[in-house]
Amino acid sequence: MDKFTQTNGINLHYLDHPGDEPVILIMHGLSANAHFFDGLAASSLPNRLLAVDLRGRGQSDKPETGYEMAEHAADILGLMDNLGLKQVILAGHSYGGLLTCYLAANFPDRVSKCVVMDSGFMHPSVKEIIKPSLDRLKQRIPSWEAYRDAVKNAAYWQGYWDTAVENYYRADVQTNNDGSVQARSTPENIAEAVDKGLDEPWAEIFARVQQPTIMLHAPGAYGAPGSPPVVPPEKAQETVDALPNCRYRAVPGNHMTMLFGDNAETLAQEIVTFLQEETGD
Repeated sequence: MDKFTQTNGINLHYLDHPGDEPVILIMHGLSANAHFFDGLAASSLPNRLLAVDLRGRGQSDKPETGYEMAEHAADILGLMDNLGLKQVILAGHSYGGLLTCYLAANFPDRVSKCVVMDSGFMHPSVKEIIKPSLDRLKQRIPSWEAYRDAVKNAAYWQGYWDTAVENYYRADVQTNNDGSVQARSTPENIAEAVDKGLDEPWAEIFARVQQPTIMLHAPGAYGAPGSPPVVPPEKAQETVDALPNCRYRAVPGNHMTMLFGDNAETLAQEIVTFLQEETGD
């Protein structure tokens, strides 16, 4: 299932989950990795699922610069070319949802349909919002167990945990010789991705996405009960309205839990229904 390919001058890691055609190529959030979709891969979703570690994340190469949307898009197109995939269903969570729209708008012949998960217009204060996450990337934690227990107790998991979640976090860190662990991603690379993303004309990009699209929005509290979601409903609707051929579906969970456990199965069924309705099956 673990595979690598040379594309756009880097070594790109991806997970190839077997299944039926057409292929769904799926891209994770800002500082996540391909294992974020393990729960979806274990669901009843019948399609072959290609989950990619974007450059600078997971086991993919981490060049010092080159984190604009155009470079990420070139990586994905190179992967498709290497696998002989002329066209795919493109899917993405959070930052990956933005990259989905970027590719669909700029390379429409390569993308048949879009699945956008809890994504949308970039918040102008996004750098302040993600500062705690960037600080986490700098930390050296004494052991994997200490790291696991810290994230397991994070308020946004609300006590939710399973093997797929643990595997995702295990793939998120590298182990040093002394047994300590630290994030595979660097704060500098992630910060560059944010800066470059803010420079993109998203209203114009969204307006050029003509492919059938579904927005799967998780309005659940991102933290303790009563906390706001990562993507407020009005921002999700603003994105839906900006995409010419987009439908909206609210799904259970929050920005993270939407893709694990029973929520992953609900998400899978929404995707299956969307694809069937679009093909008339």
